[in-house]
Amino acid sequence: MDYSQFINGEFCAGSSQETLEVVSPSTAQVIGQLRMASAQDVQRAIECAGQAFRSWKKTGAKQRSDLLRKVAVEMRLDRDNLARQITTELGKPLGEAQKEVDVAAEMFEWAAEEARRLYGRLIPARAPGIEQLARLEPYGVVAGVSGWNAPAITPSRKISAALAAGCTIVIKPSEETAGVALLIAQAIQRAGLPAGTVNMVFGDAPQIVDQLCVSPDVAMITFTGATAVGKQVGAKAALHMKKATLELGGHAPVIVWHDVDIEKVAQATVATKFRNGGQVCTSPTRFLIHEKIYDKFCQSFVECVRRLRVMDPFDPQAQMGPLKNQRRRDAIDRLVANATESGAKLLAGGKAMDLPGYFYEPTVLAVHDQAPDACRIEPFGPVALMIPVKSADEALDAANALPFGLAAYAFTNDLKLAHRFAGEIQSGVVCINELQASLPETPFGGYKDSGLGSEGGIEGLREFLRVKCVRQGGLE
Repeated sequence: MDYSQFINGEFCAGSSQETLEVVSPSTAQVIGQLRMASAQDVQRAIECAGQAFRSWKKTGAKQRSDLLRKVAVEMRLDRDNLARQITTELGKPLGEAQKEVDVAAEMFEWAAEEARRLYGRLIPARAPGIEQLARLEPYGVVAGVSGWNAPAITPSRKISAALAAGCTIVIKPSEETAGVALLIAQAIQRAGLPAGTVNMVFGDAPQIVDQLCVSPDVAMITFTGATAVGKQVGAKAALHMKKATLELGGHAPVIVWHDVDIEKVAQATVATKFRNGGQVCTSPTRFLIHEKIYDKFCQSFVECVRRLRVMDPFDPQAQMGPLKNQRRRDAIDRLVANATESGAKLLAGGKAMDLPGYFYEPTVLAVHDQAPDACRIEPFGPVALMIPVKSADEALDAANALPFGLAAYAFTNDLKLAHRFAGEIQSGVVCINELQASLPETPFGGYKDSGLGSEGGIEGLREFLRVKCVRQGGLE
């Protein structure tokens, strides 16, 4: 992979003297060198996006739609290559990586469809001869920041929505999965989008994000990442009067009621919990299980976990690959050690695997109090916490106890209780008897410390548009 920057429609080396190593988590071997962007590179990207915005905002909705659809076509044609790059850089099993490419392409397809439906509003006037309009206008140059755990989906969602709204974008995807983002840039280039509409920069993350936040030529920030960092980005954006949408961390609760099919729910939740090694912000983590079925559910869950095939992610049999890096593996090791020292019982896993790379066993902990750090800190890895509850009130109190609210899940056959869980769980997404937390057409965003604003759905597209009220007289 030729690691580079993507500025004004061209691939170019960063002008900084510093380089970054891109490492494969499956082998812990360096697979490439990335020359970092300098402040001058980032400024050039901002300026090119600003120049492109002057014409892109005037481009007709149909033309924008057609171009976005072409990006999706190019991504689907390059599906295998993109999937292999995801597996190489992230360690996600290849079959799972192929599905991610499909969803990433869908992001462009859905944005292409909605680009033609960004309607304003005619407001009835109080007097004859007056016309009142609520116009939707693109913000301008958008600065995007995305992490490594969904290296195709997250940049695609931000880029496609910004372009559909008539904005241009300077995005800093994760340096650790830069190759995936650059393959998306190649699809954008082949699709014929005007130079400067999309720019990608990689380098010193805090420096680049700070430069994007303070630049007077950037109108809006869209950030996906850790809560602590997102709060700093949001504060800096507010200081410079920029709009910010923030998709931050979670710690998803899963209420499992006593009336469910235990084995069926265990199988489904294990598959979702350990998808991408649990390195998903919506990953089900705190299992709040009714005490009547607690032991049986834990047993069934652990049996499913022990059947998981953790291996080389390029192996067709792989169901879970390595963690992304040594930092993640060390963090999981600390959380598990703390949990067992705090009285939690280890039901499965609990240690690094004797394989090349950063593999860690799928881990299940039985927890009977809130003492372990993992009950409060998002594991962002292959750790599931089994917690017994006695009542719906206790389950809801536990579900809402943390300052996070990105995704939550509940399983019950009691319709009245399902409605109560949907209404009282404090989360931007609540899934009842299913586990699909995000789709291109649905809004995705957090409550509390899990973020501000939405991504996905028409709500996510509207984030890139500001409202102008126009009143015009003399029409008689």
